[in-house]
Amino acid sequence: MDLKRVSVSDMDNNCYLLFCKGEGLLIDAADDAPRLLGLAAECGVRITKVVTTHAHWDHVRALGEVLAATGAVHYASALDAPELPCGVDVKLSDGDVIEFCGVELPVVVLRGHTAGGVCVVAELGGVPNLFVGDSLFPGGLGKTGSVADFELLFSDVSSRLFDRFSDDAVVWPGHGASTTLGAERGSLGSWWERKW
Repeated sequence: MDLKRVSVSDMDNNCYLLFCKGEGLLIDAADDAPRLLGLAAECGVRITKVVTTHAHWDHVRALGEVLAATGAVHYASALDAPELPCGVDVKLSDGDVIEFCGVELPVVVLRGHTAGGVCVVAELGGVPNLFVGDSLFPGGLGKTGSVADFELLFSDVSSRLFDRFSDDAVVWPGHGASTTLGAERGSLGSWWERKW
């Protein structure tokens, strides 16, 4: 399985294409549908599955156009599905898997940035790769609307990512640069203290 990343829009939204055997799984059709469809064509694949990490508007601007052009199956969390502009074919819960290219990609649901964001886990080159949407970034968690939401997101990220995966796990956020769990692990205490 291979990976390509593109940044779209003036908000530097990351869109990720996992692909193999002529098929592509797109994570976040954030914007610029022609570019996303062109990326799949460059990789020689057809987008058969689209995962929406969460329901915020900047992550779904090209969703309708990409789904219409590809006929792909749309995946999103059951918690965020009611807020999405397009129907969800498969509503995901924590612990589910997405079957793609003969492997099972684990699904982790992270609550707090939205009602329930999706993290897709793919092992590439023997290393876990975590596609976390806006729940985790280099230097901190994603934006939350209250202390209670922050504490919920912190709990989920801590127990469902940091406690489960090794330090070499690569974190691919919804905006900006990637990081690793190891690079961020030592900051968990300070994040809890500052509450953002």
